[in-house]
Amino acid sequence: MPPRNGTQISEFILLGFSEDPELQPLIFGLFLSMYLITVLGNLLIILAVSSDSHLHTPMYFFLSNLSFIDICFTSTTIPKMLVNIQAQRKAITYTGCITQIYFLILFSVLDIFLLTMMAYDRFVAICHPLHYMVIMNPRLCGLLVLMSWILSILNSLLQCTMALRLSFCANLEIPHFICELNQMIQLACSDTFLNNMVMYFAAVLLAVGPFIGILYSYCKVVSCICGMSSAQGKYKAFSTCASHLSVVCLFYCTTLGVYLSSAATQSSHSSETASVMYTVVTPMLNPFIYSLRNKDIKQALKTFFVKELQTGQLS
Repeated sequence: MPPRNGTQISEFILLGFSEDPELQPLIFGLFLSMYLITVLGNLLIILAVSSDSHLHTPMYFFLSNLSFIDICFTSTTIPKMLVNIQAQRKAITYTGCITQIYFLILFSVLDIFLLTMMAYDRFVAICHPLHYMVIMNPRLCGLLVLMSWILSILNSLLQCTMALRLSFCANLEIPHFICELNQMIQLACSDTFLNNMVMYFAAVLLAVGPFIGILYSYCKVVSCICGMSSAQGKYKAFSTCASHLSVVCLFYCTTLGVYLSSAATQSSHSSETASVMYTVVTPMLNPFIYSLRNKDIKQALKTFFVKELQTGQLS
């Protein structure tokens, strides 16, 4: 069958995890639970930061932005998958697939930028504590987040514009539960060399570049911590970085595993597993990782709910 232009394609078929009807309720329940936990957990972090004036600092400003983006990230994919399972259909429209790719790229790059900003924030706080509030002023923090949104939007537009050029043949089945850029490129029967080059260049520039910045920041942080004479100071400095490093490792290992290995032969099962890790599991774990190790977040939530309870009793 000759290639068909992308604009003439009505839909793709998302094969999902399993075609076994008996497993569908289990998959539906599992992902619905993970989605609700993700939304609730990240909303609680946003609530804690916004309700407590003591948390109006650069670190918590970035953390609340990360929580908001994680909610958007999972909302890009999971609701559509749940609807498909419930309706017992696997189709996604061509427009819906492109839209999903756009927002997946947008929020994944924003995640990377925010993790980089948080690493820089810890570097300044630990290595230059006396100048912290001067360097990490509200204007700089707001500007960093704004520039991250602009760069992420431009990158997503570029990637999706390139994807619109692709032509497809008879096989429109995506062996995945979501539309991902590398999966769409692999389905195309037109020349994909330019698409692959743009995708890999963006991955190196917008993912590997910030990762090097994160490693550099934490090398400096470790150097400063080792130079501290107080054991208590070392423990406090390390504890503020441990949560962030856990999230960075989890996110980067899975995200780069999906995109930088797309040229190599890999099973759809391993690709799906990696995608679940960075699109679902990481956003779900972020609130637990940050809140369980953070006394300020727990105290802010406790104070908020106590006030709400007292207000309810008075009324």
